[in-house]
Amino acid sequence: MQTAIQPKYNLVTVTCACGNTFEAGSVKQELRVEICSACHPFFTGKQKFLDAGGRVDRFKKKYGI
Repeated sequence: MQTAIQPKYNLVTVTCACGNTFEAGSVKQELRVEICSACHPFFTGKQKFLDAGGRVDRFKKKYGI
């Protein structure tokens, strides 16, 4: 393996949109994510609905739910 062409592997701080931070390895200097294990519904057991522009209401109205 040629070491001169390999990217430098850094220990970076990953920041989530919820404010949670943790360290991980990456070739980038900084990482920002939208969802992490602290706010993901699978890990927290909570369901979050993000209704953008009334899509859920339109769906319910269309199919009579």
